[in-house]
Amino acid sequence: MSHQSPVIIWFRRDLRLADNPALHKAVESGKPLILLYVKESNAGRDHGGASKVWLHHSLTALTQDIESKGGQFILRAGEAATLLDEIIEQTGADEIHWNRRYEGWAREIDAAIKTHLKSRGLKVESHKANLLIEPWEVATKTGGFYKVFTPFWRAAKTVFTVDEPLPAPKTLSCVAGNLGSDDLEDWTLLPTHPDWASKMLMLHRPGEAGAAERLASFLDGPVEHYAEQRDRPDDESGTSKLSPHLAFGEISPRQIWTVTKNNYYVSDKFLTEIGWREFSYTLLFYNPKLASENYKPDFDKFEWAPDAEKTEAWRRGKTGYPFVDAGMRELWQTGWQHNRVRMVCASFLIKHLLTDWRVGEDWYWDTLLEADPASNAASWQWVAGSGADASPYFRIFNPFSQGEKFDKNGDYVRKYVPELKNLPNKYLNQPWTAPKDVLEKAGVKLGETYPKPIVDHKEARELALGAYKASRA
Repeated sequence: MSHQSPVIIWFRRDLRLADNPALHKAVESGKPLILLYVKESNAGRDHGGASKVWLHHSLTALTQDIESKGGQFILRAGEAATLLDEIIEQTGADEIHWNRRYEGWAREIDAAIKTHLKSRGLKVESHKANLLIEPWEVATKTGGFYKVFTPFWRAAKTVFTVDEPLPAPKTLSCVAGNLGSDDLEDWTLLPTHPDWASKMLMLHRPGEAGAAERLASFLDGPVEHYAEQRDRPDDESGTSKLSPHLAFGEISPRQIWTVTKNNYYVSDKFLTEIGWREFSYTLLFYNPKLASENYKPDFDKFEWAPDAEKTEAWRRGKTGYPFVDAGMRELWQTGWQHNRVRMVCASFLIKHLLTDWRVGEDWYWDTLLEADPASNAASWQWVAGSGADASPYFRIFNPFSQGEKFDKNGDYVRKYVPELKNLPNKYLNQPWTAPKDVLEKAGVKLGETYPKPIVDHKEARELALGAYKASRA
């Protein structure tokens, strides 16, 4: 084939132009480009409702970025292997680049496509783009993978070197002519009846520019107090809120690391959060069923005792525990949830309601804008006690003392549980303890305007501990 045969860049969870190794290598070749995104019909797990919203806007932003540099973005829906064959047949493309992904089903698809295309004489290259270190690059002395975070991260930092991020290409010279692209609107990623998504995007700006803006604003002050403020859900600037941007690859961990590594305030706390993400992907790589099976098989013996009505009350933020309810309503309304609150809400479902962690993982998969395949599953298993480096099952978050400690003025609860806004702080996290006259003055009628607790904390804790003890017998 002529040296002018095109090169395909297959975008996945790497929806950016800067620091995109697959794109960089393709541009470097000097060949005409085919910039492709595939909505895969044979994906192992489809995006949840909220993350489809983010995907729609992220693809829109990337399309605009590509067109501003003179390029064309091709959107296709179907099986990637079939669509790639069609494009190769149509254009004579003899080279393809993509950035690696780590879910089991995705690796199987990629391996099969690579074998097939190489057998046809095409050049196929995969690249590291969305992790600082590949799962197989950090090994224990016996050659296995680390199952505890602290030694993993200690070892990882001695192994990896973080190069400077790659610049975005100045121009994108794509194949001449119209290859044909799906209309993004036809993918119906956005809800319409009702349109519950618009309010979520008031707080976020999907896309590469939005990611850079989010990082810059975080570094311009809030980062200096990250270690102290990160556990406070009432402080909206206390965390970076970069997780959706990272999940869709609108920013790379290398870009974040490069601009923060020499900052005294973030060298430990903030970059350790990047480390937890890396660790989660290592766990997913070696345990492809991390979202569906207990990491520790011993946990299979645990006797769950779910109650459908109580589980639904948890989903809707109507448990009668204000801090939990605030968190679940924040998730439902914004598609995001503060990390401290995530732990408390997860613990409540698993240990107060004796509901299988997979129920919660699935709900967060559907309602989180980020819905990260590694972090979501690993974090739920961590809280359950069934995962690697897990919080022990007998660690049960007290939902009202957590609220009192991390939402001291009650601003977070009052924002998302406004029916309690007039209650004094003393009773805000335990409204059932308020005297009748205090409730009346605040306009609160337990069981009417705000639910009574669906379980008693002390009794639920004892039941959970008993169930755990029985499963270990």
